[in-house]
Amino acid sequence: MKIVQSKNDVPIRLPKERWLHIIEEHDEMKDLQDQVLNTIANPEQILEGQQNAQIAVSQITNGKYIIAIYKELEGDGFIITAFLTRKVEYLNRRKRLWP
Repeated sequence: MKIVQSKNDVPIRLPKERWLHIIEEHDEMKDLQDQVLNTIANPEQILEGQQNAQIAVSQITNGKYIIAIYKELEGDGFIITAFLTRKVEYLNRRKRLWP
């Protein structure tokens, strides 16, 4: 299990089971685990997700972004999913939480 601190200083877990689910659904993510964790720790922006989730966004190449969705609980949190996208326009409709 990997753990990284969010911008709110909450430890966010990435259990092996969750990572296997992510790469099963998004094969292109298999070599990007460190970038996913870095997206949580050092995002370009954090947006409001559904059901109290947060969406961390980081650009990894020109026009390609990692989206990492996670939840923060009291003193603990976990990654729900992560994926790559070039279509970030839809994110602009969400409430920005950080910066």
